[in-house]
This record gives sequence, structure tokens and C-alpha cells, in this order.
Amino acid sequence: MANHHILDSHGVDISAEDSWLALKTDDLPSGITLSGITLLELLQRQEKPAVVVPLTDLLNNEGTLASGLINEVYELIVQHSSHLGVWITADTDTEVLIALTEFLLKQSLIVIHVPKFADGRGFSFVQTLRQLGYKDEIRIAGEFGRDQIAYLLRVGVDSFVLTEHDVHPDAAFNIEQAFTALASSYDGRNASALPMFAGS
Repeated sequence: MANHHILDSHGVDISAEDSWLALKTDDLPSGITLSGITLLELLQRQEKPAVVVPLTDLLNNEGTLASGLINEVYELIVQHSSHLGVWITADTDTEVLIALTEFLLKQSLIVIHVPKFADGRGFSFVQTLRQLGYKDEIRIAGEFGRDQIAYLLRVGVDSFVLTEHDVHPDAAFNIEQAFTALASSYDGRNASALPMFAGS
């Protein structure tokens, strides 16, 4: 995961300040966070780190929060973490997110992982989360289109996980331009300050 960078909504690399750790699982994609931690490592640490867990591992077959052993493990993670977040894969059903509103609103970070380049559900997820009232950080990772960054900013994304190749000065796509592409005038205001999820 060390070959990734996290850029904020202004295109500033905030990797050095980011302290989130992803809970390591068999399904953990590269780039959810810059570093990972196993459950055993988490339980043995003296200090409490900020931890991102996979949402799918917390759900039962009906798409609701699981009870029993899974819930007990999650409570252990809660006790040993300073802040909690979840990562969601873009192939999750949007209705699942709506059913989990109360749980999601408690998270300090939500990472949306886009597994396939052509998958546009990340946009819907961000918009849905903002409509549900989520105010904290939404981060997008994975195979999202780098040329879509300006549009993702408009729907409410706060930060982006990019590869070393994406942020390299010699990259084919100028990443700096992606963060200023919608900085055009609209009714005397910056278009990027007009999120698509805002009510009319």
C-alpha cells in the first residue's frame, strides 16, 4: 500500500498526515489506506489507532448488521480504536447503505472502493451518503477515472487515494488539472462549490 498517495479536495498530498489503518482481511484491496493492521496487532497495541474496517464483513446475508460473534469482534475493534471508518466496495447495493444510515453516520471516514474503471456507482454512493446526512470524510479509492475527480468533488468526495504513477510529474494525465477542471464561474460562484447533492 506504500505506493499510494492521498490527496485532499485541493489536490494537496496529505499522505504524511494520514494515520488511518485498514483492518487486514483476505479481501482487502490495495490502496484502501496507506497502511494496514491485523486484528491481533490492533488488540496488542498500547495506543488506539484510527481503523477502517470492511463493511461487508459486518453484514449478514440480508444486508443488515450481523449479530453474535461478528458483532462481538466489532465491539473489540471499537474498544481498541480512536476513530472508526468503513470501506465499501462499489458493487454494494445502494439500498444497503440506506438501511444502515444510523451506523454510517457514526463513522469518521467512509472509503468507497471502485473495483472496475467503468463502474459509476461510486458517484451514486457519495451522493446517497450526503443525502443521508453524512458530514465526515468520504474518500474514493481504486479504479475510478482520474479525469472524473472534479465531478467526484462536486458530489461530495473529500479525498482521493492515487497511485505513485498518477501523481508523478511525468504522468500522462496532469493530476493537478483534475482538481481545477470545474473551477469555472457559475452565478458568480465557483462551480466546484456547488455539489450536485444540494437541494434546489
